[in-house]
Amino acid sequence: MNRIVLAAAFALGTTPALAAPETYQLDPSHSQVVFTYDHLGFSTTTGMFSGFEGTIEFDAENPANSSVTVSMPLMSMFTGWEKREAHFMSDDLFGAQEGDLVTFTSTGIEVTGENTALITGDLTIKDTTRTVVLDTVLNKKADAHPMNNRPWIGFDATTTLLRSDFGVDMAVPFISNEVALRISIEAGQPE
Repeated sequence: MNRIVLAAAFALGTTPALAAPETYQLDPSHSQVVFTYDHLGFSTTTGMFSGFEGTIEFDAENPANSSVTVSMPLMSMFTGWEKREAHFMSDDLFGAQEGDLVTFTSTGIEVTGENTALITGDLTIKDTTRTVVLDTVLNKKADAHPMNNRPWIGFDATTTLLRSDFGVDMAVPFISNEVALRISIEAGQPE
């Protein structure tokens, strides 16, 4: 959903020495978390989350000092089938209520290449927090977005979770415990 984007921009830009970190706000219209899992061996089922809010503090001189916080409503989950979404929100699985959030707060960044990084952070779903590592790739950093003329950044990240770690363990192992996440986020500097 999240320090998530920051490490991605480390290799680009011509920031003056000792520049202060730059603030980016997530663009909810171009950010999403897509998840997939195996359903009884018959299919790979897909869903997504949206409704992001978040801030990235990016330190171009030292990306390891960057940070990100992201949140999204748990009930923003979309699977393409309303009955499945209602079941996911029921006490069988998430036991979600209006206002429940999924949050990610980065705790560390390891730069692994010119445009790659491993971003470690705390993922919280309802009342359960687990450490996750996002394998992150910088897609693009620009001094001026072509449509709004503001500094802009975008990245993709992947990770795999065990849903049972978050107390969502109905039908494991018949329905896969592993859930693959693919994250794509854009963020821009505020006007």
